[in-house]
Amino acid sequence: MRCPYCRSPRTRVIDTSHDARGGVRRRRVCQDCPNRFSTYERAILTTPLVIKQDGTREEFDREKLAAGIRIACAKRPVTAANIDRLVGEVEATLQTLGKAEVSSRVIGDMVMAGLKELDQIAYVRYAIVYLGLDDLRQIQAEIDHLLEA
Repeated sequence: MRCPYCRSPRTRVIDTSHDARGGVRRRRVCQDCPNRFSTYERAILTTPLVIKQDGTREEFDREKLAAGIRIACAKRPVTAANIDRLVGEVEATLQTLGKAEVSSRVIGDMVMAGLKELDQIAYVRYAIVYLGLDDLRQIQAEIDHLLEA
């Protein structure tokens, strides 16, 4: 592993920890400069192609999903770690499905469920775009549904 500061290949692992999803976090120190940094290793599993509403297919894009969730969580008390955790849970679930293709609706439903537990305002923001709520009555109905649960 090269040092991200001086690009030296001489680095040493000083700590290793494992997470629930099977990833490995390693704390490293460079032998040539005094800087320390962390790396995260996880198995590369294939994710299915995403079938969009218009029928087109595209590769699952973790960053695209994270960006959409970040927009919904803007100016809300949701940490970046919680957003990354939600994105990781969605990606891991997709990988364990073992399917070659999955509807974007399935992904959206997983995000909705995660946001519902994480932050209800972010949930409503995401729902407005995801469900295509285009008038106040539809938004009110979704909020009422959320309050009943």
